[in-house]
Amino acid sequence: MRVAHGASAMVALAAILTAESALGAGFAIKEQSATALGNAFAGATAGGEDLSYMFFNPAVLGRFDGNQAQLAVSGILTKLNLEEATASTTGGTPITGSNRDGDAAHDAVVPAFYAMASPHEQIRLGIGVNVPFGLGTEYSDGWVGRYHAIKSTFETVNFNPVVAVKATDWLTLAAGAQLQYAEAELTNAIDFGSIGAANLIPGSVPTQQDGQARVKGDGWAYGYNLGVHAEPVKGTRIGLSYRSKIDTTFDGNARFRLDDAGIGATLKGATGAFANTAAETKFEFPPMAGIGVHQAIGEDFAVMAEAQWTGWSTLDELIIKFDNPSQPDNVSEYQWNDSWFFALGGSWDATRSLKLRVGVAWDQSPVRNRYRSPRVPDSDRYWLATGLGWQIRDNLSLDLGYTHIFFEDADVDQSGTDPGNAARGNLEASYENHIDIVTLSLVYRF
Repeated sequence: MRVAHGASAMVALAAILTAESALGAGFAIKEQSATALGNAFAGATAGGEDLSYMFFNPAVLGRFDGNQAQLAVSGILTKLNLEEATASTTGGTPITGSNRDGDAAHDAVVPAFYAMASPHEQIRLGIGVNVPFGLGTEYSDGWVGRYHAIKSTFETVNFNPVVAVKATDWLTLAAGAQLQYAEAELTNAIDFGSIGAANLIPGSVPTQQDGQARVKGDGWAYGYNLGVHAEPVKGTRIGLSYRSKIDTTFDGNARFRLDDAGIGATLKGATGAFANTAAETKFEFPPMAGIGVHQAIGEDFAVMAEAQWTGWSTLDELIIKFDNPSQPDNVSEYQWNDSWFFALGGSWDATRSLKLRVGVAWDQSPVRNRYRSPRVPDSDRYWLATGLGWQIRDNLSLDLGYTHIFFEDADVDQSGTDPGNAARGNLEASYENHIDIVTLSLVYRF
């Protein structure tokens, strides 16, 4: 029996699973501020309306005095609708199953916490706790693209202590450390029938003898962030910020569930592949930079603009290392693009205690069409946002933000001849996506 080729195909499949857990614009979560959300994050690095802006620029702490804390909670309601899909094995056998899988996205509740102390007239100490990256998608076990993806979950928690120094009355400089924890879990079906048939194993029936693979891992890593905030003329605020890349080592395991017909067991016995094993991969969370402007117009109005860059081009390849010597290291090429986010917004102080906000934005996807995956069928998106702020008391304020995000059409066109897809086969799928986001925050000053 020729089993080496089949084993290599499965190793490639497991490697792609782990790799895609850390790729795509869908993993970056901007929703860290109800106030900034109301302006579609226009002026996020410059506005400094409340503590939550420190996520985008730590130097905004120079705008505040005393001690305060803020809690924000975002509800992210994602619709990832699979409109139509067709699939076949690399050998051309049609893959049967559900081809309209409904909403494949997981809704999420994302918290954020901020606090600040003022130990000196010119020094501010701050802490932010955020979820800067995240993903949750899941298809039915029997959908036609099950060999490409079933379940994908990815979560992070970032702790960001910051020191800000007011160099002058109008200029603040800041620096902080990022301590980030990340974990991921991904699953997909294994077409043992096709692998067995390719290796002349008797009784193999393509697409009819499925197993399943699961890859799970986590890791801690560290980075830094920098910020500058200036108000050279009263009413004109300018902000610059940078968040470093974070090099993360994911330590975890690969688990395999074999098929009932014994094809996977035969392959495992002959090669040692498909055995549960520890695994490791290194991943670089991308660097980010932003520039923003906030301009007051009279006493009651303000306009703002924002440009943010994310360095997704650092993701050119991932190397997966398995402890099982029968499963060789795997190298996956990605070649993602850097991406840009542009936003415009405005606000109006309707009364002394009520502020209204609006904003629009364009959010560029880093995913090239040929690499689009059913795990993250991402595309360029457009934001429409609104919000309000209510000053309840001198030391207590409430903010609410809402946005609707429209996606351009997203098509998946995966070929079984592409690297890593020999065991997955061909997949064509079309999606209709949109997102609704509601964020609520409460600020308490003491």
